[in-house]
Amino acid sequence: MKDIFVFVLIMEINYLNLARAEDLPGAKKAGYRFLEILPGLFAWGTLLFGFALSWFWPLGVAIFIIAFDLYWLFRVLYLAAHQIASYRRMQKHIKTGWRAKLEADFSAQWREFYHLVVLPFAGESGEVVRATLDSLAKTDYPKENLIVLLAAEDMPSARRILEEAQKDYGGRFFALWPSIHPKNISGELRGKGANVDWAIGVMQKKFLPATGIPKENIIVSFFDIDTKPYADYFSCLAWHFLKSSNRLRESYQPIPVYNNNIWDAPWMSRIIATSSTFWEMMQQERPEQLVTFSSHSMPLPALLEVGYPRNVVSDDSRIFWRAYFYYGGKYKTTPLYYPVSMDAVLGKNTFRTMINQYKQQRRWAWGVENVPYVFFNLFFSPAAKKISLREKLFHVGTMLEGFWSWATAALLTFGLAWLPLFLGGQNFGTTLLSYNLPRFTSVIMTMAMAGMMISAIISMLLLPPRPKNYGRWRHFSMFLQWLLLPVTLIVFGAFPALESQTRMIINKPLGFWITEKGGKGKK
Repeated sequence: MKDIFVFVLIMEINYLNLARAEDLPGAKKAGYRFLEILPGLFAWGTLLFGFALSWFWPLGVAIFIIAFDLYWLFRVLYLAAHQIASYRRMQKHIKTGWRAKLEADFSAQWREFYHLVVLPFAGESGEVVRATLDSLAKTDYPKENLIVLLAAEDMPSARRILEEAQKDYGGRFFALWPSIHPKNISGELRGKGANVDWAIGVMQKKFLPATGIPKENIIVSFFDIDTKPYADYFSCLAWHFLKSSNRLRESYQPIPVYNNNIWDAPWMSRIIATSSTFWEMMQQERPEQLVTFSSHSMPLPALLEVGYPRNVVSDDSRIFWRAYFYYGGKYKTTPLYYPVSMDAVLGKNTFRTMINQYKQQRRWAWGVENVPYVFFNLFFSPAAKKISLREKLFHVGTMLEGFWSWATAALLTFGLAWLPLFLGGQNFGTTLLSYNLPRFTSVIMTMAMAGMMISAIISMLLLPPRPKNYGRWRHFSMFLQWLLLPVTLIVFGAFPALESQTRMIINKPLGFWITEKGGKGKK
């Protein structure tokens, strides 16, 4: 009887669909709430204790600063090595003839597989939608094996855009399926995830049965509406999919390169866009940590079994974790080392771009909502017994360190390092450590500049051709902008991360915010 009671209790909780502590009963609710608070507790605790101890124990803070600077130096050099390796692999993959490779390795077998591209949009102009459909039509993959699912929010312009798309592009692919996501559906958090989940449901019930295509032969790619795949993306994806011995238990992650409009974007937007590209490049070199982000792909059977998340903001990473726990830890993300091109943040003017950039970073930092979800599932869900303790601790450590660094590293490096000198008093001010602390910190930061220089060089190599309306100075400014990286890391890195983690502490969830598309920026 006891075992039956425990089983029934477990079944009452939909672990995969958890979004907030309120979704749980009793003690489990309190435990989940603690996990929601935990990342912000670490971040704010580090900063507040560092500030307070600079008064009461400046010697200890100074030693911590030196240790942290050394840790950050090794981390920068370690990531820079991964960045170089990933860049070289990406260039090799761009030059690879993936269509010919498919033919050589899989003969006619690959032609039995179809790509379903899901394009959610809400309020973007028809021009933005057409630009993405054009890029799909130009890829080097048989268009009769390409299906487009246009997923619109229920807005005044949606039906017109869908009708125009059907008229202009319906005959250029195997199919172009439309979907309009209704408003006010119970249990949803209105946003991209809910839109995609609705569109997949429409596709499964209304369109897919009539095609006769086996579900196992469909690979689904989730693209933001500004995503433009490089020519061989679908061939590269199909090759990796067919090459895998466990193809139905893998997601596939390209490298997002934010260069559609990089020449028009202001400096802060360019730095953040390029830094995001570099982070994803480095993550490709660490597949054990790789989680789906932004534009990504997965097999249709897994998607239909797991279900797309419709109640969270960070749906692009949550879909990976849902699959990971659904399959008891036997699911992974495979790096493609192949790029897709996307937009950098660009508003109507520089000030609007700065506001939009902050909001986008805050939305990305809201991925901290995955911390309680992952930790809770790792130890309490039915899948927990199938995952080793070593793997559990790896995910816990990786996630906590990642969000802690996001919120604190720039502030510790460029702010806290000087506090013991100003707040430590006369006794500390006369010590040898006080005299050498700024010198030691400066030397470490100068050595860490090597990582920044590598980023600056690779960023220049990734640039598309300079438009004719820009002179050589614009090209040179693309290199000089990296001198402003410390400011960018604090204002558009640490601050939005701290806000997101603080919102978790005070239980003020972030809603989905749609990045403005089609801005002209300040030239």
